[in-house]
Amino acid sequence: MDQPILQHWEKRSKERQKIYRRFLENNQKSKVYSQLPALHEEAFSKIDCLQCAACCKNYSPRFKTPDIKRISKTLKVKESQFIDTYLRIDPEGDYVVKGTPCPFLGSDNRCSIYEDRPSDCRRFPYTDEDVLMKRIQLTLKNSSFCPAVYYVLEKLTAMK
Repeated sequence: MDQPILQHWEKRSKERQKIYRRFLENNQKSKVYSQLPALHEEAFSKIDCLQCAACCKNYSPRFKTPDIKRISKTLKVKESQFIDTYLRIDPEGDYVVKGTPCPFLGSDNRCSIYEDRPSDCRRFPYTDEDVLMKRIQLTLKNSSFCPAVYYVLEKLTAMK
């Protein structure tokens, strides 16, 4: 992450939250959506998630029923045992991990259930999806800890 755009990205992201919000609220969605796949690829050509893993260290994905079924099968445990061991229900009524970091995150920042990880993990950080524009609060939060979201927002706001 030694590229100039990524230098001091955490500080810059904090300083630029109002700019990001304004951009996300007042833009041509179709124009932005068409740019997301390329910007997503560009961001991940410069950022190695294994060097960061802030998402896995500090936040939890939602574990939906299909995720619970799939992961339980992989771990060879009953769904109820998986839920009791690893999950809790959050204020929104979703299953999330009991604590952070994620219990499936290894010391090398690799996920022990990567092939079967929850759909939220597969999709994160949503930089190639309409979620980036539709869930502004989530995007702003994600930009504060994920360099890929910061990168995509910086590129988008520079293009205006």
